[in-house]
Amino acid sequence: MQRSRSTIEFQELFKQNAEENLRQSLSHLVSTVTNPIERERVSREFELFRDLFERFLRDPKTINWDEVKNVPDEAIIPYSRTQAGPSGDCEMRAGIDNEYAKSLLNKLVVVKLNGGLGTSMGCRGPKSLISVRSGMNFLDLTVQQIETLNKKYGCDVPLVLMNSFNTEDDTQVILKKYQNAKVRVKCFNQHRFPRLNKETLQPIATTGTDGTDKEAWYPPGHGDIYKAIYDSGLLDEFIAEGKDVMFMSNIDNLGATVDMNILNHMLTNNHELMVEVTDKTRADVKGGTLIEYEGKLRLLEIAQVPDEYVEEFKSVSKFKIFNTNNLWMNLQAVKRLVVEDAFDLEVIVNPKRTSNGTNVIQLETAVGAGVKCFENSIGVNVPRSRFLPVKKTSDLLLVMSNLYDLKSGVLCMSEKRQFKSTPLIKLGDEFKKVHEYQKRFETIPRMLELDHLTVSGDVTFGRGVTLKGTVIIIANHGDRIDIPSGAILENKIVSGNLRILDH
Repeated sequence: MQRSRSTIEFQELFKQNAEENLRQSLSHLVSTVTNPIERERVSREFELFRDLFERFLRDPKTINWDEVKNVPDEAIIPYSRTQAGPSGDCEMRAGIDNEYAKSLLNKLVVVKLNGGLGTSMGCRGPKSLISVRSGMNFLDLTVQQIETLNKKYGCDVPLVLMNSFNTEDDTQVILKKYQNAKVRVKCFNQHRFPRLNKETLQPIATTGTDGTDKEAWYPPGHGDIYKAIYDSGLLDEFIAEGKDVMFMSNIDNLGATVDMNILNHMLTNNHELMVEVTDKTRADVKGGTLIEYEGKLRLLEIAQVPDEYVEEFKSVSKFKIFNTNNLWMNLQAVKRLVVEDAFDLEVIVNPKRTSNGTNVIQLETAVGAGVKCFENSIGVNVPRSRFLPVKKTSDLLLVMSNLYDLKSGVLCMSEKRQFKSTPLIKLGDEFKKVHEYQKRFETIPRMLELDHLTVSGDVTFGRGVTLKGTVIIIANHGDRIDIPSGAILENKIVSGNLRILDH
């Protein structure tokens, strides 16, 4: 008992010291900022960060697993309940006439999360600038989607980008090409928080300016969107214009297009938040899911799960759906919750390592965690076609192939594909970086009849290659395989050396 009391006292003293030391460190960082306007911004951000830090020290890192319950049926509606009429996945649904569609769309703001870099794919700039189809990048496709809506219905749907300090400058340069587009493009920045030394829990930054040491700072996750858009002034601006709904998604999710049915359902049923979920597969075992916890709808992330229950969390049979990070939210409700300081989002601890080997942590939040804060929030189980993220080059290969047709910035699975599920693709480390991936394909293979592709080792593809069924290509260490132009591989295993020289 004495030892337990001493441990608790020590932990409490550690927390108090950590808070006091952090306050001193943040005060020092603020004092290094000479520009008054910049100093005020930094001070405001540090207030938010200190609140996050205090919750990090006091919040339990996991939840009580015994209190986790599956979501009741009425809390997640099937997509069919939102449909105004039958239509294909890539078209506006029938049953909504143009004038009514215009009235709906004029209440909408589309927000894309654009704060990420393409570092995991070997890119240095914003991930949104990676070329996807026909020389067009994620941002090009998004602008084209919104422009098509505005032209077709005579409406004014603005496109808003939530940038980070990592992506702001490059994004502003590329936005100049859209000056004549029929779409208003606006930007706001996520807040900028200091990374903490994992051992000392103190900032590794030495100054509080925007200096060159970007590694000392980080954007604090997409849960920052609520306060960031409010602080930017855009939230009030859109409310004053009569906008009611914000549709938010990751810019790299090519399936997250404006859906008239969901928008109509949200407005007619007065939901403050709608979260798009979709059926879970074995490829989605780490994705967050909706649960009932303490009588409320709640997002459960794998980082919150006690270690002994992680496998149960990953189970496809227990948790059948996962969060796509496509959210529809009422703008007035967002403002109310920000003003009342009612966004009690769980703190996610994200460990990182700097280029000089320092172990640091980033304190982040997830936007979906806000589901418990809104009134009348609900999930909608959408078709898998609305979740088409590009996180790695194997995803990029899928969306660049003839599996998908491109129409007005929207990717739709080809009607020529017999099965509407996507093939399973596994590319080796040699394909991990975009520039290496691009060098290994003279043209993207035809994959309409492909079920599974595994490629490992030093492998290249010529022009006009066709892949069908299950194809496995393995070049062992020291070997090289060049798939010749025009080759048709159907249910084949290729290994060893294969090089065809041009004469």
